[in-house]
Amino acid sequence: MVWSDETKINLFGSDGRQWCYKRNGEPLQDCHIFPTMKYGGGSIMIWGCMAAQGVGYMCRIDGNMDGELYRSILGNELLWTFDWYGMQKSDILFQHDNDPKHTAYLTTEWLSNQGINVLTWPSQSPDLNPIEHLWHHVKQKQKSYEHPVSNRSELWSRFEEVWRSIDPVFCSKLVESMPKRTTAVLKAKGGHTIF
Repeated sequence: MVWSDETKINLFGSDGRQWCYKRNGEPLQDCHIFPTMKYGGGSIMIWGCMAAQGVGYMCRIDGNMDGELYRSILGNELLWTFDWYGMQKSDILFQHDNDPKHTAYLTTEWLSNQGINVLTWPSQSPDLNPIEHLWHHVKQKQKSYEHPVSNRSELWSRFEEVWRSIDPVFCSKLVESMPKRTTAVLKAKGGHTIF
């Protein structure tokens, strides 16, 4: 299996909620508040993939990603990942979600012509893709640096550095969690799970 997805990383601020803890009755202080900046101060979009063997190639997406750019990414980063790990296309089950550029006729035709089998993917399934947890892990690690980044180029460089440092065992554990994830989603009848 090769899992893929895109993610956005803000230069400043969070891509979602952030939590801070204080003692009961303690007044709100500056240290409890995270400063914000409109639109996160800028952001970068990234496409990446992973397998049980480790992270694959990733790339920065400048501008909007359309079907043509997506097929170019598949023809480069995805195929390079297969080569890197010595994978045979016919043995791979590739996962991407139901984004229109992923399911477009030209994309499905390209994948078919390459002999790449694609996993049928249910709609609205954020609980299932293990790369979501990989994105979260990488974002947390890149925020742990002593000095924050000051521009998009630095953000990209740091993200690349963290991505390359991911232990293959971490990816293997994420993939091994799939039976538990699937069971939890079925038990929740498609609802939210703790995974």
